[in-house]
Amino acid sequence: MDELKEIIAKNLTELRTCAHLTQLQLAEMLNYSDKAVSKWERGEAIPDIRVLKKLADIYNITVDDIITDDAGKKAKPKLNIGKKRLLVTLLSVGLVFFIATVVFMILFFVKTTESYAYLSFVFAPFACSVLLIVFSAKWGNWITNIIACSLAVWSAAVIFHIFVAAFTDFNKIYFIYIVAAVFEILIVLWFTLRKLALFPFKRKDK
Repeated sequence: MDELKEIIAKNLTELRTCAHLTQLQLAEMLNYSDKAVSKWERGEAIPDIRVLKKLADIYNITVDDIITDDAGKKAKPKLNIGKKRLLVTLLSVGLVFFIATVVFMILFFVKTTESYAYLSFVFAPFACSVLLIVFSAKWGNWITNIIACSLAVWSAAVIFHIFVAAFTDFNKIYFIYIVAAVFEILIVLWFTLRKLALFPFKRKDK
């Protein structure tokens, strides 16, 4: 059993390094704590069969490869998952601004909407923030969740401000930023409390 632990520990370390993942990133993908990943890589514990299957899927190998020698040579990791996710995110944001540019051009060349064409770019950051919230919920961590939600709150506040200033005579719009600041505090507190495990969203290490 000790020999098996050593083999698995060695393989898991090599595989994770080959895939350019940190222990924390891998732990979040498995919905475990980074302490559990650290124990596996030190040979202090063995992942259960369900976790081994998830690990095999991540590294594009079989469970047998993980429990035998030279798994690192057989691995064909889903290369640099972090970079692929960043690329998908950047392409999505780029697509939003491309659409905003197309809408701007259409509105700009129509006489009745020419003066409001810039509003397409006012909405673009909010649309990007919605995409970032989705991607962060799936791939990110508590910090990226805070950033994405904060961008949504402040971009929504800016949209509200610009629309009120453009279409009404109301001149006390500053209150919207006070409301946004309150939401910002709530966002930071919520995700910080989750990080501190006051809410049982993550599995504890075993």
